[in-house]
Amino acid sequence: MTTGLTFEQQEHLGGKTIMSGGRTLHAYLTEAKYESLRMLRSPSFGAIFLSLPVLIYLLFAVVIFGHALRSDAVATVAVFTGFSVFGVMGPAMFGFGVTIAIEREQGLLRFKRALPAPAGAYLVAKMLMAMLFAAIIMITMCAAAVFFAHVPLPLPRLIGIGTVNVIGVLPFCAIGLFIGAIVKGAAAPGFTNLVYLPMMYLSGLFFPLPKGLAAVAPIWPAYHLNQLALTAAGAPLAGATTHLAILLGVTALFGWLALSRLRRLN
Repeated sequence: MTTGLTFEQQEHLGGKTIMSGGRTLHAYLTEAKYESLRMLRSPSFGAIFLSLPVLIYLLFAVVIFGHALRSDAVATVAVFTGFSVFGVMGPAMFGFGVTIAIEREQGLLRFKRALPAPAGAYLVAKMLMAMLFAAIIMITMCAAAVFFAHVPLPLPRLIGIGTVNVIGVLPFCAIGLFIGAIVKGAAAPGFTNLVYLPMMYLSGLFFPLPKGLAAVAPIWPAYHLNQLALTAAGAPLAGATTHLAILLGVTALFGWLALSRLRRLN
């Protein structure tokens, strides 16, 4: 049985088209390319999530508290890592939570399943889009930190923080995917903010929390990503393996819950 498609080196088994490894990789990269371009060209998404983190960081780290931070290297680094984590959270959570909820309601997920493309290309494309946005955000944040906030970190440390944060978007992608799988499109921005805003403030990214709130900060994945970013910056913190394990657990749990829900819906 044939499909009428012209894939090179394709095989036919049980009526299904099996693409070669090269074609499969090309399909994933093409989907990721156009998903990234679509979100970059969207003013309500690309412009906001790429510019807002660095602008807010400059406002607080340079304009408002710049003089005080110059005399405290530890606080300067902590502010930088906190705002960096804040920056990469948004594209992951909203890129999945809002867009998947809307596209699911519009029938795009069902349409994607009917296309001759790898089954996971749609979700992998969104994940790579979130990682691309995180990489761009980290480049702008590092440039602002070096040239304006005078963060006392060498280039290898900055690269380490950037790598941690780019890979660290995955738990937030999983949380966003779960939100997008269970709520309607119109409600998705509100539900995403219900998770995003408390996590942003209650995970201790921007300022030391009171003792009572500090005790519950570890329930938020942003707290654990910030601890890993601080470790990459050279802070003498213990428990990096624990923080990494928790982030992997969050990714696996919410990813599994979301995919289970999407299978039932489609």
